[in-house]
This record gives sequence, C-alpha cells and structure tokens, in this order.
Amino acid sequence: MISSAPPHIVIIGAGFGGLQTAISLGGSAAQVTLIDRNNYHTFVPLLYQVATATLEPEWIALPIHKLLHRYKNVQFVQGNVEAVDLAARRVQTEQVTLQYDYLVLATGSQTHFQGVPGAKEYAWPLRTLEDAIALKHHLLQCIEQAAQISDSDQRRQRLTITVVGGGATGVEVAGALVELCHQSWPKAYPWLRREPVQLILIQSGPELLPEFPHPLRSYTYKKLARLGVQVQVKTKVASVHPTDLELDSGVLIPCATTIWTAGVQATHPPMQTAFPQGNRGKCSVLPSLQLQQYPEVYVLGDAAQVPDQTLAGVAPEALQQGVCTARNLRRQLQGRTPQPFRYFNKGRLAIIGCFSGVGKIGPFPIRGFLGWFLWLAVHLVYTPGYRNRFIILMTWLQSFTTKDKLAQQLLGLRSSLSAKLKV
Repeated sequence: MISSAPPHIVIIGAGFGGLQTAISLGGSAAQVTLIDRNNYHTFVPLLYQVATATLEPEWIALPIHKLLHRYKNVQFVQGNVEAVDLAARRVQTEQVTLQYDYLVLATGSQTHFQGVPGAKEYAWPLRTLEDAIALKHHLLQCIEQAAQISDSDQRRQRLTITVVGGGATGVEVAGALVELCHQSWPKAYPWLRREPVQLILIQSGPELLPEFPHPLRSYTYKKLARLGVQVQVKTKVASVHPTDLELDSGVLIPCATTIWTAGVQATHPPMQTAFPQGNRGKCSVLPSLQLQQYPEVYVLGDAAQVPDQTLAGVAPEALQQGVCTARNLRRQLQGRTPQPFRYFNKGRLAIIGCFSGVGKIGPFPIRGFLGWFLWLAVHLVYTPGYRNRFIILMTWLQSFTTKDKLAQQLLGLRSSLSAKLKV
C-alpha cells in the first residue's frame, strides 16, 4: 500500500500571528513548516524596555525551536525568503525550495517614515530587537559624550531626545525615558540634576493616544507634562538631520536622538505574482483571511487588510488571527468551508510609566496606578517562557523599587551581542 504524503502548510514569519498559527496547527493532519530570518521570537511589546535599559534583549527573545519542540508535525527553517510563486505554489529561501499546499503570509510590518526627508537615515526606529539594542547603546553614548563636552550648546544637543509619534508606542517610550533619564541616570551622573535630559514628544494629530477615549488622552497629556516631557500636538516633522530635527513650522530642534514611532507599513516577501495591496501596503483579504484569487493562501497580522473591521495592529489581533487561520486550515483539510475572522476586543491598555497607565476594558475607563499594574500583569502573562517571566518580574520589582536600570551597565559587554544579532 502506498501512503500519500500529508498536505504541506508553509508559514512565513514567526511573529505573533505566524507563531500562533504554527502552534495551533500542532498535531494536525498536515506537515507544517515555519520560516523566519531569525531563530528567535521577539516579544515586541517590551522592545522599548530593552531600548531604555530595563530589560536585557535575551529576556524577550525566545528560541523558536524551544517553542515548537513538542509538535512533531511542525518544523522550523531559518532563512530569508527570496521568492514566492503563488501560481506554482513554491517558496524559495537562500538554502531550500519548498512546495506547499497551503501558505500563510505573516510577515508583519516595518517602520513607516511617511516620506519625511532624512527620517530613514537618521531617526531611530523601534521595531526589532536589533533596533532596541542599537538605540540603547546610542543613548548611553550620548550621555557619556555629554559628560565630556564643555560647550553648553553641544552638551544640550546630546541631552535632547525627541520622540516622533504620539500613539501607544510613543507614549510608552516617552514614559520609560523619564524613568531612565530623570530618575536612574542622575544617580550615576549627578550633574544631570542641574542639567536634566530634555524629552520632547511630537504628535501630528490634536491629541495623544487617538485610539483611546478623550478623558484618557487628556490624562496622558497632563501626566507626561507633569513628568517633564514637552508634548507638542498638531505638529509635523519636516525633516530629520544628524544633529537636529526640523518642524513644518520651520523651527529647528537641536537633538542627537530622534526616535521614530509614527506608524508602520506592511512588509511582504518578494512575490513573482502580483496581488492587490491597500493602505500602507496591506493586502486585501476575504473575511476568512484568504486571498480571493488564491484560497489556499492566508494573510494575517499587520500584512492584512481585513474587510469591515478597523484593527489597530496590536498583538492580540495577530494572535486571534493565528488561531482563526489554523482553524480554517483544519477545516479546509477536512473539505469544509473556512469561517470569517471576527476580532474579540478584550480591551486596550497603554503604560505611561512612573506608576501610571491608561486603559479601557469594556465600557470602563482605567487610569493611574491600576492601568499601570494591569498593563504589566497582562504583558507578563503573555510573555512566552516561565523562566523569562520570572526574570522579567524580578527585574521590574528591582527597577521600580530602586529606580536603577541594571541593563545600562552592560554597554561594553552587550556590544558583542549586538554585533552577533546583526550578522
């Protein structure tokens, strides 16, 4: 008797959506191959804490092999995808060429610089582990340089940090920088008490956190202002330079650091077959997350434009899409019709820092210490790996009680890790 090979499902991208799809397909009647350029999964919501010296990078990066080892029908392939041929159902990486019966594109997103001159070259994005490590080292180098500069204007330029983008990431970065620059650093650099780091948060819209209710936006603005952050709303960036940032009003802000959190755009692997793309490169999909022309292909996460749903691009959405995609693939394997995806919004939280946060769960707005605590609790629960959770919890307790950032002490030692991650 000749046994036919099981259907082959290829998943490109090991972010929240792709990894969840692979895990949810564990034990299914298909052979599953997960592809990613890195051999680790990054817990993206905590990237800013690596950049601001609260956490070490390895604490939010989990080996993919470890996460998948219990599923015998799921394998991982590390490599860059060089071409995808939808017509031939073929995925080509640097080392191997894979034929698939079903394909899942979960390739995520990249920083969207919105065509601002100099932003791509001189602003610091915060989308990958490499980005976070590079930003941390840059911040530490700026403070060390400022300590040795006698010219007051040059020193002030090194001590000015501008965050562009007033969404959740921008607010979280600004709050974490307050903890680092205004609370932790003055212990090691007492002269910062006389000449503190200047923090500026720029938002093009009329308010911060546009996805939250107005009272929470107002609370966030006032809280950051009280913490010493200069918040500028209704302000657009005209250009970014190595030593300053120019606003559309013509004002120049001398600063050595511009952190860009003002939006993302979808990323796709090189495709030999064109397919329709919508706003910011997102791929238009059916309610079931399938491509209309290729029902064996699913697109999810930041790469997908789901009809009749307004999604914010947060991790819970990608996780739920991963579960839905795996369920639909199982249905297809059984000859059944895939079902539409419908996002169940459990609520939204954003941390401001300094024991404060905001959120909305159901009809109930949350602010202050409770919002801060819930944000930490939720992200601790969702961090993969019991060991990582324990280390992160202990680090948070140490950081919040002593206001010390242990990670900042490892500038020289971590340079080698940064270099390795970029190879």
